[in-house]
Amino acid sequence: MKLARPDVFHPRIVLASCPALPEGDGDDAELVAVLRKRGLHARWLSWDDPATLDADLVILRAAWDYIERLDEFLAWTRRVRHLLNPPDVVAWNTDKRYLADVAARDVPIVPSWFFAPGEQVRIPAGEVVVKPSVGAGSVGAQRFTSAREARRHAEQLQADGRTVLVQTYDARVEDGETALVFLGGKQSHAFTKAAILPASGRPVFDESGTYAEESLTPAEPDFELWDVGAAALAAAAAHLGINVGDFLYARVDVIGGPDDPRLLELELVEPSLGWRQLDADTRARRQRDFALGVEAALERLGLGPLSHRSP
Repeated sequence: MKLARPDVFHPRIVLASCPALPEGDGDDAELVAVLRKRGLHARWLSWDDPATLDADLVILRAAWDYIERLDEFLAWTRRVRHLLNPPDVVAWNTDKRYLADVAARDVPIVPSWFFAPGEQVRIPAGEVVVKPSVGAGSVGAQRFTSAREARRHAEQLQADGRTVLVQTYDARVEDGETALVFLGGKQSHAFTKAAILPASGRPVFDESGTYAEESLTPAEPDFELWDVGAAALAAAAAHLGINVGDFLYARVDVIGGPDDPRLLELELVEPSLGWRQLDADTRARRQRDFALGVEAALERLGLGPLSHRSP
């Protein structure tokens, strides 16, 4: 099937991955075809491939090695012509200290404390989770009942130059995290992620070593959870000075039920969107929404089909 139409601009779009997962983890496998069906030429490239700099638009999808190459990665986000989500969003969201920013706007979060290298780590009473504030795929995250062992792990992270995030362990996570997906700032779909941090030791990682293996199932969350998700996204947009609709995608991970839901993480860089948890018809509709969001972003960026014509 020929996609090209005469006198119509066809932007070059890249779905950015990483060397260990050149075409993602499989969840986004249909996106290239979905975009091409709408006349949008898309292909996969590792984010560090020089060819990404020739693309008109780069969409982050599986750049999961960025935590080990953060400075290089953030510099790259500002060299590509256009990036979704935008570079300022990425720079803010790669560091979990963003939780303090959204909490300041009255979004309920899991109690969290941050300790920069050199700062004395304080471990609250009870079970805790300790992880680096810059991290993805649960790399470096561990769960502790011993304050001494928790502090030791935190100090090891600090010795590596990392800011540490300490969170109280909320036992409700055993029932799973609810992952709320928003496309173009609008509610889309949800799925449940089973707990991945064992009581001791490290989580199990996939063979690429870039993310912890997760057990996912479809979900139909109560509206109270969606309200927390929408509030978190609105808080992020307000903090960054952008419109909620400027987020091509977002995933808001919440724990708890309708009586006391709390934000665990707000994923705006490269979250798995759980397409495989949807039935075929729903997945087709939601992926069409994703493609429409890409089209809207192209228009907003001056890259629409008629953008090359003189006024």
